[in-house]
Amino acid sequence: MRLDVVSLAPEALRPLLHLGVIGRAFEAGIAALHTHNPRDFATDRYRKVDDEPYGGGAGMVLKPEPVFAAVEAIPVLPRSRVLLMSPQGQPLRQADLQRWAVGYDQLVLLCGHYEGFDERIRSLAHEEVSIGDFVLTGGELPAAVVINGVVRLLPGTVGTAASLEEESHSALLLEHPHYTRPAEFRGMAVPEVLRGGDHGAIARWRQQQQQQRTRERRPDLFAHWQSRQEQQNRGER
Repeated sequence: MRLDVVSLAPEALRPLLHLGVIGRAFEAGIAALHTHNPRDFATDRYRKVDDEPYGGGAGMVLKPEPVFAAVEAIPVLPRSRVLLMSPQGQPLRQADLQRWAVGYDQLVLLCGHYEGFDERIRSLAHEEVSIGDFVLTGGELPAAVVINGVVRLLPGTVGTAASLEEESHSALLLEHPHYTRPAEFRGMAVPEVLRGGDHGAIARWRQQQQQQRTRERRPDLFAHWQSRQEQQNRGER
Protein backbone atom coordinates (compact mmCIF):
# COMPACT_ATOMS: atom_id res chain seq x y z
CA MET A 1 0.00 0.00 0.00
CA ARG A 2 1.16 3.51 -0.81
CA LEU A 3 0.67 6.08 1.98
CA ASP A 4 1.00 9.79 1.17
CA VAL A 5 0.87 12.35 3.97
CA VAL A 6 0.49 16.07 3.27
CA SER A 7 1.96 17.77 6.32
CA LEU A 8 3.86 20.85 7.47
CA ALA A 9 5.66 18.62 10.00
CA PRO A 10 6.66 15.49 8.02
CA GLU A 11 9.33 14.64 10.59
CA ALA A 12 6.51 13.65 12.95
CA LEU A 13 5.77 10.63 10.73
CA ARG A 14 9.34 9.31 10.41
CA PRO A 15 9.31 7.28 13.66
CA LEU A 16 6.74 5.00 12.02
CA LEU A 17 9.47 3.72 9.71
CA HIS A 18 11.26 2.18 12.71
CA LEU A 19 8.28 1.16 14.88
CA GLY A 20 8.29 -2.60 15.53
CA VAL A 21 6.21 -4.67 13.12
CA ILE A 22 5.05 -1.48 11.38
CA GLY A 23 8.65 -0.52 10.63
CA ARG A 24 9.39 -4.01 9.37
CA ALA A 25 6.37 -3.78 7.07
CA PHE A 26 7.86 -0.65 5.50
CA GLU A 27 11.26 -2.34 5.22
CA ALA A 28 9.67 -5.36 3.53
CA GLY A 29 7.82 -3.22 1.01
CA ILE A 30 4.37 -4.14 2.31
CA ALA A 31 3.71 -0.41 2.61
CA ALA A 32 5.51 2.72 1.43
CA LEU A 33 5.35 6.09 3.18
CA HIS A 34 5.71 9.37 1.26
CA THR A 35 5.45 12.84 2.80
CA HIS A 36 4.64 16.10 1.02
CA ASN A 37 5.17 19.50 2.64
CA PRO A 38 2.80 22.24 1.37
CA ARG A 39 5.57 24.74 2.07
CA ASP A 40 7.47 23.26 -0.88
CA PHE A 41 4.57 24.28 -3.12
CA ALA A 42 4.20 27.87 -1.89
CA THR A 43 4.84 30.38 -4.68
CA ASP A 44 5.90 33.51 -2.77
CA ARG A 45 9.46 34.28 -1.69
CA TYR A 46 8.65 33.57 1.97
CA ARG A 47 7.03 30.18 1.23
CA LYS A 48 3.95 31.34 3.09
CA VAL A 49 1.33 28.68 3.78
CA ASP A 50 -1.03 30.51 6.15
CA ASP A 51 -2.89 33.79 6.34
CA GLU A 52 -5.29 35.75 8.54
CA PRO A 53 -8.90 34.55 8.57
CA TYR A 54 -11.55 36.44 6.65
CA GLY A 55 -13.93 38.10 9.09
CA GLY A 56 -11.25 38.40 11.76
CA GLY A 57 -10.49 36.17 14.70
CA ALA A 58 -7.54 34.62 16.48
CA GLY A 59 -4.89 32.48 14.83
CA MET A 60 -3.86 31.80 11.26
CA VAL A 61 -5.56 29.66 8.62
CA LEU A 62 -3.85 27.21 6.28
CA LYS A 63 -4.09 28.53 2.70
CA PRO A 64 -5.68 26.38 -0.01
CA GLU A 65 -3.17 26.97 -2.85
CA PRO A 66 -0.13 25.08 -1.46
CA VAL A 67 -2.28 22.22 -0.15
CA PHE A 68 -4.06 21.77 -3.48
CA ALA A 69 -0.73 21.92 -5.31
CA ALA A 70 0.80 19.31 -2.98
CA VAL A 71 -2.13 16.92 -3.41
CA GLU A 72 -2.23 17.37 -7.18
CA ALA A 73 1.48 16.52 -7.42
CA ILE A 74 0.96 13.09 -5.81
CA PRO A 75 0.86 10.12 -8.23
CA VAL A 76 -2.61 8.60 -8.03
CA LEU A 77 -3.16 4.83 -7.98
CA PRO A 78 -6.41 3.33 -9.32
CA ARG A 79 -7.77 2.50 -5.87
CA SER A 80 -7.01 5.67 -3.92
CA ARG A 81 -8.74 7.38 -0.99
CA VAL A 82 -8.12 10.87 0.43
CA LEU A 83 -8.63 11.28 4.19
CA LEU A 84 -8.69 14.62 6.00
CA MET A 85 -7.62 14.54 9.64
CA SER A 86 -10.11 16.75 11.48
CA PRO A 87 -11.76 16.91 14.93
CA GLN A 88 -14.99 17.50 12.97
CA GLY A 89 -14.64 14.17 11.16
CA GLN A 90 -16.32 10.85 11.78
CA PRO A 91 -14.91 8.94 14.79
CA LEU A 92 -12.30 6.41 13.71
CA ARG A 93 -13.46 2.80 14.04
CA GLN A 94 -11.70 -0.53 13.54
CA ALA A 95 -14.11 -1.19 10.68
CA ASP A 96 -12.71 1.88 8.89
CA LEU A 97 -9.16 0.60 9.18
CA GLN A 98 -10.24 -2.78 7.84
CA ARG A 99 -12.16 -1.16 4.97
CA TRP A 100 -9.19 0.97 3.92
CA ALA A 101 -6.70 -1.89 4.28
CA VAL A 102 -8.76 -4.18 2.05
CA GLY A 103 -10.37 -1.75 -0.35
CA TYR A 104 -7.54 0.61 -1.33
CA ASP A 105 -3.99 0.54 -2.65
CA GLN A 106 -3.30 4.16 -1.66
CA LEU A 107 -4.30 6.46 1.17
CA VAL A 108 -3.62 10.20 1.02
CA LEU A 109 -3.81 11.78 4.47
CA LEU A 110 -4.21 15.54 4.82
CA CYS A 111 -2.96 17.13 8.05
CA GLY A 112 -4.20 20.53 9.15
CA HIS A 113 -2.21 22.99 11.21
CA TYR A 114 -2.44 26.41 12.87
CA GLU A 115 -5.93 27.60 13.85
CA GLY A 116 -7.48 25.57 11.06
CA PHE A 117 -7.55 25.19 7.30
CA ASP A 118 -9.37 27.00 4.55
CA GLU A 119 -12.80 25.41 4.14
CA ARG A 120 -12.15 24.73 0.45
CA ILE A 121 -9.48 22.18 1.39
CA ARG A 122 -12.30 19.89 2.52
CA SER A 123 -13.27 19.41 -1.13
CA LEU A 124 -10.07 17.40 -1.68
CA ALA A 125 -11.10 14.64 0.73
CA HIS A 126 -13.38 11.65 0.37
CA GLU A 127 -13.68 11.31 4.15
CA GLU A 128 -12.94 13.32 7.29
CA VAL A 129 -11.52 11.36 10.21
CA SER A 130 -11.37 12.15 13.93
CA ILE A 131 -9.57 10.14 16.62
CA GLY A 132 -11.51 11.74 19.47
CA ASP A 133 -13.35 14.74 20.82
CA PHE A 134 -10.28 16.87 21.41
CA VAL A 135 -8.05 19.25 19.46
CA LEU A 136 -4.33 18.83 18.70
CA THR A 137 -1.83 21.25 17.18
CA GLY A 138 -1.90 19.36 13.88
CA GLY A 139 -3.14 16.27 12.10
CA GLU A 140 0.15 14.35 12.20
CA LEU A 141 -0.63 12.24 15.28
CA PRO A 142 -4.08 11.24 13.96
CA ALA A 143 -2.45 10.40 10.60
CA ALA A 144 0.11 8.23 12.42
CA VAL A 145 -2.74 6.43 14.20
CA VAL A 146 -4.47 5.69 10.89
CA ILE A 147 -1.24 4.51 9.27
CA ASN A 148 -0.40 2.24 12.21
CA GLY A 149 -3.89 0.78 12.28
CA VAL A 150 -4.04 0.16 8.52
CA VAL A 151 -0.52 -1.20 7.99
CA ARG A 152 -0.83 -3.80 10.76
CA LEU A 153 -3.85 -5.22 8.91
CA LEU A 154 -2.00 -5.65 5.61
CA PRO A 155 -1.10 -9.24 4.72
CA GLY A 156 2.42 -10.06 5.91
CA THR A 157 2.68 -7.41 8.64
CA VAL A 158 1.48 -9.49 11.59
CA GLY A 159 2.72 -13.07 11.75
CA THR A 160 -0.54 -14.71 12.88
CA ALA A 161 -3.64 -13.58 11.01
CA ALA A 162 -5.89 -15.20 13.63
CA SER A 163 -4.68 -12.69 16.24
CA LEU A 164 -6.20 -9.90 14.15
CA GLU A 165 -9.56 -11.64 14.03
CA GLU A 166 -9.86 -12.09 17.80
CA GLU A 167 -8.73 -8.67 19.02
CA SER A 168 -10.85 -5.87 20.45
CA HIS A 169 -13.31 -4.13 18.09
CA SER A 170 -12.81 -6.63 15.25
CA ALA A 171 -16.40 -7.85 15.79
CA LEU A 172 -17.65 -4.93 17.96
CA LEU A 173 -16.83 -6.76 21.21
CA LEU A 174 -13.78 -6.02 23.33
CA GLU A 175 -11.13 -8.70 23.53
CA HIS A 176 -11.22 -11.42 26.19
CA PRO A 177 -8.56 -11.59 28.96
CA HIS A 178 -5.20 -13.20 28.22
CA TYR A 179 -2.97 -15.17 30.60
CA THR A 180 0.42 -16.86 30.43
CA ARG A 181 2.73 -18.60 32.90
CA PRO A 182 2.96 -18.72 35.89
CA ALA A 183 -0.41 -20.23 36.73
CA GLU A 184 -0.50 -18.17 39.94
CA PHE A 185 1.13 -14.82 40.64
CA ARG A 186 0.81 -12.86 43.90
CA GLY A 187 -2.45 -14.58 44.73
CA MET A 188 -3.93 -14.08 41.27
CA ALA A 189 -4.64 -17.36 39.50
CA VAL A 190 -5.25 -18.18 35.86
CA PRO A 191 -8.90 -19.31 35.45
CA GLU A 192 -9.17 -23.08 35.69
CA VAL A 193 -11.03 -23.33 32.38
CA LEU A 194 -7.95 -22.11 30.50
CA ARG A 195 -5.82 -24.83 32.08
CA GLY A 196 -8.26 -27.68 31.51
CA GLY A 197 -7.61 -28.32 27.83
CA ASP A 198 -11.29 -28.33 26.80
CA HIS A 199 -11.18 -26.11 23.72
CA GLY A 200 -14.96 -25.88 23.47
CA ALA A 201 -15.21 -24.68 27.07
CA ILE A 202 -12.36 -22.23 26.49
CA ALA A 203 -14.11 -20.78 23.42
CA ARG A 204 -17.37 -20.36 25.38
CA TRP A 205 -15.54 -18.73 28.31
CA ARG A 206 -13.78 -16.28 26.00
CA GLN A 207 -17.04 -15.35 24.29
CA GLN A 208 -18.70 -14.79 27.68
CA GLN A 209 -15.78 -12.63 28.81
CA GLN A 210 -15.97 -10.55 25.64
CA GLN A 211 -19.65 -9.87 26.17
CA GLN A 212 -19.22 -9.13 29.87
CA ARG A 213 -16.29 -6.76 29.34
CA THR A 214 -18.02 -4.91 26.54
CA ARG A 215 -21.26 -4.59 28.54
CA GLU A 216 -19.35 -3.14 31.52
CA ARG A 217 -16.77 -0.96 29.76
CA ARG A 218 -18.46 0.04 26.50
CA PRO A 219 -22.25 -0.22 26.79
CA ASP A 220 -22.57 1.69 23.52
CA LEU A 221 -20.63 -1.00 21.66
CA PHE A 222 -22.53 -3.76 23.44
CA ALA A 223 -25.87 -2.25 22.39
CA HIS A 224 -24.62 -2.09 18.80
CA TRP A 225 -23.47 -5.72 18.98
CA GLN A 226 -26.83 -6.82 20.41
CA SER A 227 -28.67 -5.01 17.64
CA ARG A 228 -26.53 -6.73 15.00
CA GLN A 229 -27.10 -10.13 16.63
CA GLU A 230 -30.87 -9.56 16.60
CA GLN A 231 -30.77 -8.61 12.91
CA GLN A 232 -28.77 -11.73 12.08
CA ASN A 233 -31.16 -13.93 14.05
CA ARG A 234 -34.16 -12.46 12.23
CA GLY A 235 -32.41 -13.06 8.90
CA GLU A 236 -31.85 -16.73 9.73
CA ARG A 237 -35.50 -17.41 10.45
